[in-house]
Amino acid sequence: MHDMRTLLQPSDFPAIHRKEVTTLQVNLGYTCNQTCLHCHVNAGPTRKEQMSRDTIDLVLDVLRKTNVTTLDLTGGAPELNVNFRYLAAEARKLNVHVIDRCNLTILSEPGQSDLAEFLAEHEIEVVASLPCYLEDNVDAQRGDGVYQRSMDGLRALNELGYAKVDSPLILNLVYNPVGPYLPPPQMQLEEDYHRELKTRFGVEFNTLFTITNMPISRFGSTLVSHKQFDDYMVLLRGAMKVENLESVMCRDIVSVDYQGFLYDCDFNQMLDIPLGGTTKKKHLRTLLEENINGAKIAVANHCYGCTAGQGSSCGGALD
Repeated sequence: MHDMRTLLQPSDFPAIHRKEVTTLQVNLGYTCNQTCLHCHVNAGPTRKEQMSRDTIDLVLDVLRKTNVTTLDLTGGAPELNVNFRYLAAEARKLNVHVIDRCNLTILSEPGQSDLAEFLAEHEIEVVASLPCYLEDNVDAQRGDGVYQRSMDGLRALNELGYAKVDSPLILNLVYNPVGPYLPPPQMQLEEDYHRELKTRFGVEFNTLFTITNMPISRFGSTLVSHKQFDDYMVLLRGAMKVENLESVMCRDIVSVDYQGFLYDCDFNQMLDIPLGGTTKKKHLRTLLEENINGAKIAVANHCYGCTAGQGSSCGGALD
């Protein structure tokens, strides 16, 4: 694996500062039942790192004592952390909105047969990764059989009320380009997804998020190996829109790694660039002890990915 941090710093990306922290994006561990080329976390079945119960209790303490209103749970497959359900259920008791970044195939893994019911019972928003509405493209990126298992997962969620009219159960999908390209316009692609999934499988969802692949971790290393890294960076820089700086996700999100350390975003977490670019990492306890609203956000050249074209965030295009 190439050291992407040295390739992305120093940077001339514009200086930006945080607004108010409203979302805690918590990585529960790198264990995953899939191994995807675009994965910026480098997750997979052989990864063993998992957030401990003590750190999860500290997450809940932060939710109780701060103005954070959304808990965004990521991985790996976040559901593979043995304390996933405990954290999600306790956060909902605090009236915190909970998002589960779900890869859909986890719903049919051994021991997860009642996962969909759990998500529906607690009205947890599901953000499900589906890189294409065509089977060949999905299986080429994620492995044989992933597409059909993903459709089964989507149908199971629909049967429980997800994405139905007037239902509180939200089901959003995420699209990532297969290669070193910018995603197409989100609204147009969403129409295609709605049409194709409804026609082929009777599947419904609320919104499609298009997310730009970041030149870090597994995807970044692949770009370097294929001698595509420089060209991809030229693409991201050339497509930057200054107006996207106002609404990039790092302005109201704090990213938390499985050990409880803080970062300005999930991508900085994977590059080991601490919150604010400080030399010493800050821990979750920091959010109980000091106000970080208005603080400097650490940037590097991968940040051009969030401002290119329509812009990109964990909530999809910015435009």
